[in-house]
Amino acid sequence: KEVKIHTKLTKNITLNMPLISAAMDTVTEHRAAIMMARLGGLGVIHKNMDIASQVREVKRVKKSESGVIIDPIFVSPKASVAEALEIMAEYRISGVPVVD
Repeated sequence: KEVKIHTKLTKNITLNMPLISAAMDTVTEHRAAIMMARLGGLGVIHKNMDIASQVREVKRVKKSESGVIIDPIFVSPKASVAEALEIMAEYRISGVPVVD
């Protein structure tokens, strides 16, 4: 017989794998939260950072879906390399597409 392990965490959130990571700085930042989500669980971003950093971590998780970035951060063709590097540093990403 097949076993179903999914569970409702809230009215609107169902977990396919009933696991939630600890909200600890040594456990959950965006990479762990993304992997937890891909596997059906939930990663809780820790609080040991300033609000702006927490927002960046959450944005990184929300932009990642099955390895595809849904709403990518990009620069225009008129942006300088310095501007692109600044954005990459701000969001701690390895590259930005140039979109006209």
